[in-house]
Amino acid sequence: MKYKLAKDIIDSSDIDALCSWLKTNQQLTTGPLTLKFEEEWAKWLGVKHAVYVNSGSSANLLALYTLMERGDLSAGDQVIVPAVSWATDLAPVIQLGLEPILCDCNLDDLSIDLDAFEKICQTRNPKAVMFVSVLGLVPDMKRVTDLCQKYNICLIEDTCESLGSKFNGQKLGTFGLMSTFSLYFGHHISTIEGGIVATNDSELYDMLKSIRSHGWDRGLSSKTQNKLRKEWNTNEFEALYTFYYSGFNLRATDLQAFLGLRQLQKLDKIIEIRSNNFKEYVNKLSSDIWKPNIRESDLTSNFCYPILSNNRKKLVSELKANGVETRPLIAGSMSKQPFYRKLYGDNEFLPNAEVVHNKGLYVPNHQSLETFEVNDISTIINNCTS
Repeated sequence: MKYKLAKDIIDSSDIDALCSWLKTNQQLTTGPLTLKFEEEWAKWLGVKHAVYVNSGSSANLLALYTLMERGDLSAGDQVIVPAVSWATDLAPVIQLGLEPILCDCNLDDLSIDLDAFEKICQTRNPKAVMFVSVLGLVPDMKRVTDLCQKYNICLIEDTCESLGSKFNGQKLGTFGLMSTFSLYFGHHISTIEGGIVATNDSELYDMLKSIRSHGWDRGLSSKTQNKLRKEWNTNEFEALYTFYYSGFNLRATDLQAFLGLRQLQKLDKIIEIRSNNFKEYVNKLSSDIWKPNIRESDLTSNFCYPILSNNRKKLVSELKANGVETRPLIAGSMSKQPFYRKLYGDNEFLPNAEVVHNKGLYVPNHQSLETFEVNDISTIINNCTS
């Protein structure tokens, strides 16, 4: 393909530096570089804590499960999941014995329809929401947080596609109790595989670290260690293999953290490029084509550019013929996915998500995409939809 959806951000200088580091470093597994990467991530985002894991999907799983271990959620509790999201926003809810409630999207920024969200809060008894900001588009986070506060809903922000987007100057991923990020290939920055859970809650931070690593004693703050060792009558030697939580192994490696630290140095420039490309798409695409609603006070760190087309099949074919790589707009509606339908049937009616499912696609945006290439892609779309 001439115009790829993503270009690898791990460049030759990163590989050379990594090779030199590998020759001298004694530890590749989770260690001091992981801690340094977490500290630098938290500092960049503007939160107290970050926990590095092996994927953004694992970050979602870890965030939800940690709330269950703390008692904020229990099996059978209802959790709102956007119909337009990713499989691993929905799957952990099901896997952990929680009850998912799919919420329709809006057609302004493709995040959840906040009127539908409030209706669910009024008529059901949800305890949490896995809130997704789609492709870097910026939701109305004031109304989101107001509604969560009004109905006592725990807000978990899936910010995997929106690294660096800002609502009224505040970065997405800093509004909820926790937020998650992906560092997979093709995302804003990459550590090959990887994910982050961020939070300002120090108690959750300790639990997240422990549950990431089997649920064990190691890595906890000394205050938490002393409290738990006293509670469970555990001495220092026994504590080496003592497990306070039913945990996982979701750790990444110091090798990946080495890459992550280098990636963070490029991040602000990448966000600027993606934001400028997004604006270029908005300006160059025909006024007849659906465009997301944009507030002047927001910054859109766009993942890929979304299109809603009445003749998607023809447009995808034309883009492919011209060397432009495309994908469905995330995964359409989760209500249409086989794993959901097997469990819950085909009874969901989510009209806006249906539009996305049947008409949605996205086209490239990444740190290597030039302005003239955005213009070329826009021209192909305009000619096909005129």
